Amino acid sequence: MWQSTYNLPIPLRGCGTQPSYGALMQKSKGGWRSLLSNGALALSLGVVSAAAHADRFGLQIAGGVADRDIKKADLGVVWDPNLTWWEIGGFHFTLLGEGHVSYWHSTEDHAVNPNIWEFGLTPVVRFVKSSGYIRPFIEAGVGVRLLSHTRITENFTVSTAFQFADMVGVGAIFGAKQNYQAGFRFQHLSNAGIKEPNPGINFSQLYLQYNF
Repeated sequence: MWQSTYNLPIPLRGCGTQPSYGALMQKSKGGWRSLLSNGALALSLGVVSAAAHADRFGLQIAGGVADRDIKKADLGVVWDPNLTWWEIGGFHFTLLGEGHVSYWHSTEDHAVNPNIWEFGLTPVVRFVKSSGYIRPFIEAGVGVRLLSHTRITENFTVSTAFQFADMVGVGAIFGAKQNYQAGFRFQHLSNAGIKEPNPGINFSQLYLQYNF
């Protein structure tokens, strides 16, 4: 009869040499809780980081005068997607999008349509100071406009409701959180020769803006 020379441990039920099913489940639950906690923390940090670089929006009001006895009031909505490039000497370029609704009023005698509405969109390229309480900038943009009427007086018409709007301006953003903005713009509207006559209109405008 053979007798083993090796003493091999034989696991017995309930002896504690192996973890119980309950212990395994508890450990598994703890692992899932740790994983979920870490995932929630990572998600929270991601949301905070995204919010720190989120788009900004602004509300703009402006008033201007044209070279043909036309006065203009303008309401604009500005979108800043935080697109920046070319840091140069403490300034950088940025791209904005603007939507505008404007009201024209002509003070000329014998005006055929003294009250005109203007609707349009303009992408704006800005060269702005990168830091500081006051951040000056220069800007330019080319947009499109639709006018409610093309004839203003008996002798003056812009021929087409569709117009191009070219703009150059200067201004500054200021405030502890850069919530405020003021500037001056020169704007030229014309149909770029789509239809004659194409006299064009030049506006000089002052504007104020609040950034959310």
